[in-house]
Amino acid sequence: MKRKYIISLAIGVVLSIIGFYWSFRNVPVDELLAYLRDIDYVWLIPATVIGFSTYFFRALRWRIILSANAQLSFSSCYHPMMIGFMINSVLPARVGELARPAILKQKENVPFSFGITTVGTERILDAITLIALLAWMLSTVQIDPDLEVDIQGYHLSKEVLDRIARGMIGVSAGLVVLVVAMNIPAFQRLLKAGVLKIPVIFAPAGKKFTEKLYHKFCLPLTGIIDNIASGLSLIRHPQKLVICIVYSLLIWLLQAVAFQIVALGSPSIDISFTQMTTVFIIICFFIMLPSVPGYWGIWEAGGVFGLSLFGVGASEALGFSLTVHVVLLLPVLVAGIISAIFTSINIMKISYGTETQQ
Repeated sequence: MKRKYIISLAIGVVLSIIGFYWSFRNVPVDELLAYLRDIDYVWLIPATVIGFSTYFFRALRWRIILSANAQLSFSSCYHPMMIGFMINSVLPARVGELARPAILKQKENVPFSFGITTVGTERILDAITLIALLAWMLSTVQIDPDLEVDIQGYHLSKEVLDRIARGMIGVSAGLVVLVVAMNIPAFQRLLKAGVLKIPVIFAPAGKKFTEKLYHKFCLPLTGIIDNIASGLSLIRHPQKLVICIVYSLLIWLLQAVAFQIVALGSPSIDISFTQMTTVFIIICFFIMLPSVPGYWGIWEAGGVFGLSLFGVGASEALGFSLTVHVVLLLPVLVAGIISAIFTSINIMKISYGTETQQ
């Protein structure tokens, strides 16, 4: 297990180095260092506090989602969540998303399939919120329709942003349909009935095999379907759904506020809050892609990409993106380590034990 951890950590470091190189390769280092020297670092203190406060709202939101099948305290939700985010910052493949429900199962005996579905519900809420914010920003922020920017071989224009927004709206609509379907009892029964009929397909293999398939695979899978339905049941509770939507808006808008506060102490960054929110959302869409640990490189590329829309040069944009990245990520690393110590969680074990969860 230790060897596997070391290998994954090494892969993460290599990917992060590649990401950094990809973002920094065309930026004059002397200009970047000059920018970082000119930052008023006092502004980073309130930005850090506000950015980190969003994780308390995340824990409150996750607690509400989990309440469909598990009544947990705030700390029971907060510590696994922070450990998960911390693991995402140091290991590839977003292992932390699996670690969260694994910790819940270990500490609170919450079924893994239910826990992982609630994490998925969070991500659906996040995606819908960000897409709504992007649509609002694109309708209010003035972007030159003829603007075309080429960065690191990628082409950015108003038309490209509009196309991305339309595509993400389509994805969100599909996710909403899935959530609604999983909350329809008739659909759940039909799905479970189909699972229970799987042994019929393998009837030629013999009675002994089909009975084993029924008891070892089909019955447990129907239980997983029930847990998934419970994890997506937020839509059946309008009051809880509204509260979670409010929390989602607070989470993302407060992070945008943290960006704007960092800009107050940053030279050459003079854009409005709505413009900064647009940059923040663009970064969020960048890091939704399969990413390296901590989103290093990808985050900075998204920042350069977004700030270029508003006339910010590459050196200044990269310096700002790197600064705000550290401001938002460092507290997560520290808090995750503290939570792991507080809950006596073996990070290496939990990171690689999720494949055995059910």
